[in-house]
Amino acid sequence: MNFVLLLIASIFEVGWPLGFKLSGLYPNHFAAFISLSVASMALSGLFLYLAQRGIPISTAYIIWTGIGAIGTFAIGIAFFGDSASLLRMFFALLILVGVVGLELLG
Repeated sequence: MNFVLLLIASIFEVGWPLGFKLSGLYPNHFAAFISLSVASMALSGLFLYLAQRGIPISTAYIIWTGIGAIGTFAIGIAFFGDSASLLRMFFALLILVGVVGLELLG
């Protein structure tokens, strides 16, 4: 159950940079997207808190930030035209391998 909570926290971790990006792209909806960011931050922190009660904080934090980083990276490529060069993909894969390795060893 703790890893489910951590996964939920990680999904919300992706929400706040997405809200920041959208607030810059759509200034007419600035308040709505900043509100999305703030809500995502709060929910991400709450679910991380709940998850880390049963997972070592070092493992929980690395998985949380890793999934957040990979998720944000993927959204940037898929929706915002961020570079998908071979080297960027390779280094993102290294983050993913580290996160999976920690989960398997945790």
